[in-house]
Amino acid sequence: MTADRTRASSAPAPGASPTGASPSATGAPAAAAASGSGLAYAVSAYGLWGVLPIFFLLMSPSGPFEIVSWRILFSLAFCVVLLAVTRGFPAFLALLRQGRVVGMMSLAGVLIVVNWTTFIVATLAGHVVEAALGYFINPIVTVLLAVLVLRERLRPVQWVAIGLSAVAVLVIAVGTGSVPWPSLIMAFSFGAYGLVKKQMGGRVDAVSGLTLETMAVAPVAAATLVVLAVTGIGGGVVFGSVSVLHTLVVISSGVVTAVPLLLFAAAARRLPLATIGLTQYLAPVLQFIVGVVLLHEQMPTSRWVGFAIVWAALIMLTVDVVRTSRRSSRLRHAVAAGG
Repeated sequence: MTADRTRASSAPAPGASPTGASPSATGAPAAAAASGSGLAYAVSAYGLWGVLPIFFLLMSPSGPFEIVSWRILFSLAFCVVLLAVTRGFPAFLALLRQGRVVGMMSLAGVLIVVNWTTFIVATLAGHVVEAALGYFINPIVTVLLAVLVLRERLRPVQWVAIGLSAVAVLVIAVGTGSVPWPSLIMAFSFGAYGLVKKQMGGRVDAVSGLTLETMAVAPVAAATLVVLAVTGIGGGVVFGSVSVLHTLVVISSGVVTAVPLLLFAAAARRLPLATIGLTQYLAPVLQFIVGVVLLHEQMPTSRWVGFAIVWAALIMLTVDVVRTSRRSSRLRHAVAAGG
């Protein structure tokens, strides 16, 4: 039994029965506080990710590979500053001596870079709604990983909602007339990233973890910038040659990248993976709004039908979460009162 599973069991897993050993009077409030803060972290992370397409459009005329490379390098610089401010270097250096931790965080770094690159390519190509589709598929992947790998359980209503989401994705995919490879790559890469973060959450703090991730892929990012500058592929490297505003936006990409990832890491350490999967709908909803309302992307009938089904599933999930939260709260109060 891993430390993550032990910690996750302190809060009611989706679908878990409230029977079994009674928590202590002090344990129940602590579990409730961890669950509440974890949910706040998750909502904040996905809310920020939901509006990222706007930020990346501000980085044009930089190409997707230049943007990803600068994101990595400036994120690493930001993490180093955070380690200095929080005096986290001793803990970070201790992690560097643990081969498995370094390996897992390196894998997480590769997965998130794959996700970033696919997302930015889709955004700059004017396919923000397609990117949103990828993040609608992602919770399904995450929940399946939670069930298959971590043995977490879902309530029946949640299974129905996930099934509806799967139908919605199928409707949207069929409507496009082709396999939505970018959406699938985004969904599976971030689903696997979330699993890695969940598995390592008890051993690696958020800042150290993100530092290890970006440090692992930083050499590739630096090499990519050199190749782009020398060959001029994809427009080459335009950082510092467009405008002051563009330069500042690119530099700030480190903070904009790191903050939601740190929030996500904090959420992954406090919530069951299935719960994290269900909160992920916030990001694609916001991206959908950006794509349709702000960028005026085309929405054929099949997409409208698919998104309508997804919204129906979201309503079901919201009602179920509220009801379950109220029952859990009443149970904790009853246990605390009984001593």
